[in-house]
Amino acid sequence: MIRAFRANARDHRASVLVSALSSAFGVALLACTNVLGAYIAASPMGAHGSARFALGLVAGIFFVIAVFVGAIVTTNTFATVIAGRTRTIALMRLLGSSSKTQRRSVAGEGLTVGLIGALTGGVVAVVLALVAVRAFVWWGVLPNVLYPVVTPSLIAPPVVVVLTTWAASWIGSRRVLTVAPVEALGAAQERPSAAVRSTGRIVAAALLILPGAALLGFGLLLGLGAFATSGNAGLADFGRFGVLIAMLGGLLSFTGVIVAAPLFLPAVLRGVGLLFGAGAAGRLAAANAVRNPERSSRTAIGLVIGVTLITMFVVATQTWLTIIRSAAAKDPELYQGAENVLTVTMLVFSGLVGFSAVIAAVGVVNSLSLSVLQRRRELGLLRALGLSAAQVRRMILAESAQLTVAAVLCGLVLGTLYGWIGAQTLLGQLPGGGLVPPAIPWLFVGLIVVAAAVLAVGASVAPTRRATRVAPVEALAVE
Repeated sequence: MIRAFRANARDHRASVLVSALSSAFGVALLACTNVLGAYIAASPMGAHGSARFALGLVAGIFFVIAVFVGAIVTTNTFATVIAGRTRTIALMRLLGSSSKTQRRSVAGEGLTVGLIGALTGGVVAVVLALVAVRAFVWWGVLPNVLYPVVTPSLIAPPVVVVLTTWAASWIGSRRVLTVAPVEALGAAQERPSAAVRSTGRIVAAALLILPGAALLGFGLLLGLGAFATSGNAGLADFGRFGVLIAMLGGLLSFTGVIVAAPLFLPAVLRGVGLLFGAGAAGRLAAANAVRNPERSSRTAIGLVIGVTLITMFVVATQTWLTIIRSAAAKDPELYQGAENVLTVTMLVFSGLVGFSAVIAAVGVVNSLSLSVLQRRRELGLLRALGLSAAQVRRMILAESAQLTVAAVLCGLVLGTLYGWIGAQTLLGQLPGGGLVPPAIPWLFVGLIVVAAAVLAVGASVAPTRRATRVAPVEALAVE
């Protein structure tokens, strides 16, 4: 396990970083929840048990989201790495190694990645949490009381990250089972379109999206107190847990979207590609999205995750504030100090949600870089057929631009939907609250679009420059 990791350590730098960030996020989240719990207890809102209950729910939801994002990014990373290692794995098969042995080796690398990343991230997060609490007390942001920062519960996030990283590497390495020894004679390549757009994928996506959407709807109704006057006391009391049901529905439906990504994202990418002109670079970029649906969707989904996360958080935060203000207007005494507590809480969670966004960003950068470098022979062939290095760079830049536009559009729609449902299910039953339209902070949306564009384009510049510096004859050679 250690030997395999050392041999391929360069491939796993991004995965180690993702595991470290996920572990740090979980540890920091629990530590901050402990601190905020003490802060709320000392505030006028401390008398309301619902405030502490809501804090615990939000913290749990963010932790599940962080683990989910980390697992998805790690799975995509390992799948990308395996796509580039096809020829090496096939050669090992040709020498007598079984596919199961090779898959166990890759999964062992994933376990090592998880252990190294989780321990590193956990230790760093504990130190930063202690320093941050002392700094906030010194600045006067937090009152000077005893805060339970370090507790035994902080062990849980690293353990969960190790297990999810190992599971993600096992799932991401499933392609090892399909690598035939004869592929050792060729170059690494992605699976054909027919193998990606399978009936099994369609069925799997439907089995995730449809129940997920149903749970989202049911959780929303519970959160809004739709059953409070139906005479069913059990469902009425269960309404406070509507956000948990909606969260499960969100995870299922979003997983279904990820599974279905190779079915719809290439078409979206090609449609967006038509906006980039009819030149050779633009046409090739649009065609590549459809010709390699697995590669293009795997790269784009990382950006979709990042945009969805940030949009979900800002829309949920603004909608929460709208509901609180509406409720406070009808009963100012009951909600005295509520907005200040919520603002401080959201400021803390704003920093924490950045962890998940960075996790997704690391996945985007890694996927783009590996994708470009693994296409060296393809780029060499285009150079040999007459395309200049500048045209190849424009082609990859056009692909990155298409990816950005398509991913941002999908992420904004999904993030707005999930954020609004999350806010409604958590606070919809407040007196004076009720159903409100989603509050969309357009300034943040604009910043998201700009940041996504810079990330996607910037991530492709360095690997493209390295790939196009290689002479066409050298790039076409089979190593």
